[in-house]
Amino acid sequence: MRIQTKNKKIEHFFVVVNVLTSVVVTATFVLLYGFDEPQVFSVRTLHIIQIVAFFVFVIEKLARFVNSFSRREFLAVNWFEIPLLIALIVLVFGAHKWFADPGGMIMFSLGTYLICQVVTKACRSCVDLAASGRNPTTALIAVFMILIVTGAGLLMLPRFHNLEHMSFIDALFTSTSATCVTGLIVKDTGSDFTTMGQVVILGLIQLGGLGIVIFGAVLALLLGQALSVRESVAMQDLLSTQTLGRISQMIGFIFVATILIEAVGALSMLNMWNDVAPVAQLAGRRWFYSIFHSISAFCNAGFSLFPKSLIDYDDHIGLYGVIAPLIVLGGLGFGVLYNLFQVFYDRVKRSIRRRLNRGVVFEKAPPMKIRLQTKVVLSTSAILIIVGAIVLMTLEHYSPQPDHDSRFKCALFQSISARTAGFNTVDIAALSDASKILLMSLMFVGGSPSSTAGGIKTVTLAVIIMVAYATLRKRPDVEIFRRSVSLAVVGRAITVGLLFLAILLGGTFLLSITERQSGFDLIDIMFEVSSALGTVGLSAGVTGSLTTAGKLIIIATMLVGRLGPLTLLAAITFNLKPVRYEYPSEPIIVG
Repeated sequence: MRIQTKNKKIEHFFVVVNVLTSVVVTATFVLLYGFDEPQVFSVRTLHIIQIVAFFVFVIEKLARFVNSFSRREFLAVNWFEIPLLIALIVLVFGAHKWFADPGGMIMFSLGTYLICQVVTKACRSCVDLAASGRNPTTALIAVFMILIVTGAGLLMLPRFHNLEHMSFIDALFTSTSATCVTGLIVKDTGSDFTTMGQVVILGLIQLGGLGIVIFGAVLALLLGQALSVRESVAMQDLLSTQTLGRISQMIGFIFVATILIEAVGALSMLNMWNDVAPVAQLAGRRWFYSIFHSISAFCNAGFSLFPKSLIDYDDHIGLYGVIAPLIVLGGLGFGVLYNLFQVFYDRVKRSIRRRLNRGVVFEKAPPMKIRLQTKVVLSTSAILIIVGAIVLMTLEHYSPQPDHDSRFKCALFQSISARTAGFNTVDIAALSDASKILLMSLMFVGGSPSSTAGGIKTVTLAVIIMVAYATLRKRPDVEIFRRSVSLAVVGRAITVGLLFLAILLGGTFLLSITERQSGFDLIDIMFEVSSALGTVGLSAGVTGSLTTAGKLIIIATMLVGRLGPLTLLAAITFNLKPVRYEYPSEPIIVG
């Protein structure tokens, strides 16, 4: 919600003050908690800077309150500021009575207040940037780049890793992989990073999976701030939704569904770590392992705290009863989940109404139906999972290499994971070439639109297949489930497929040049590029040995795969206007 102000210059001045103060506050936290010993400034000096920053934020709020046309509107938008400030004041004045270390408690409370200020301002800035009237996709790319660089900077701090030295390239690779929910690693997540570093990686996974702009909109709605029309239009574009009036409902559903699904997943995983010695005895570590793998699975990130991913848990029921469903739910897309929830809720509501009012025969409103998008996503996903599992089991059963596990449950999990999750229960490097080609095909397709997954998406594959089917059957229109698909959607599907294929071949070509001295097989190089482009995270053993140039190629590929080549193309061609003329047609021969 935009607040009308009396003096625009004052408003712009305090915007600059907010940015500078937020940067200073962030720097103080980095210096306090990122190093083993204080750097540049003493702890006392950093605490004084934080106190000054607190007063700057308070003065800024008072000045903007006076400068606003409607003070009631200003208070309505910033209602959370008053209880937050009151809580801080109560803790400051009561710390000497209630706590053994009053000074530490005061600075902890002050730090919490400052973090809340910086986070809310950053999230609102992301939403404002997306709704600035410029191309929302450009804002999305900028936010992703800022998030990746910030994450890389944090992971390089001494207290965030267990290495003697963390290079910028390795930190950037890890940050990109986490933000793009890929899962490819050059450093072991469980041993090379401290708990603080693992929390940073987890935060990047969550923000990258949901999207920092969507997170900002969620925060605004939680704080009772309605989205403006321009902000709703920006969210509609980023969420690929069709109904502008239900954007707030959709965003609220995304937040609630994410928290609920990840919480249930974490609770269900608590008993999976009974045989992990350092984890089984510590309740806190069990909870952290459960939360980490639950978020990683639902966001289709594939990051694991174990050096061999989930190979040691191939017989655990939690792998197939918890992690696999989390991967599937995360890959279906929030639009599909929202539609299924609407249909379920509508049927339950109608059933209750009929029981309470037995005389009612007809309903005023028509029943909620499953949309075409949902039907296509569910049917295509089911076919890919089942066919992928059967083919993979068959290929490995007749593989000439020994010690290959061809059990159906392992093949089923790998078929689910290869679509974009990146967890593995078998050694990918030891698979046959035919199995690797199958996995590359699944990675190329990926998940579904508006999900945490990558790839060309299931709907794109379905449309391309139906284009070929319509051509073979001499149908004038592309039809799916007795519904016609518009020519614009067909063109977009073909464009996405061609762009992904071009990037896959181009990345493979470049990587084969940079890694020509490494002795990697071409199929393993293509597998690595497919994994990065599909934001999957499965590796044939190439990632850890990449050269610096090779890592940069994979970083760029992961970013393109997460944003989507069509998003990048839209950002470039946003200002191009469509032509309003047509040339005369003339037949040509193809095929």
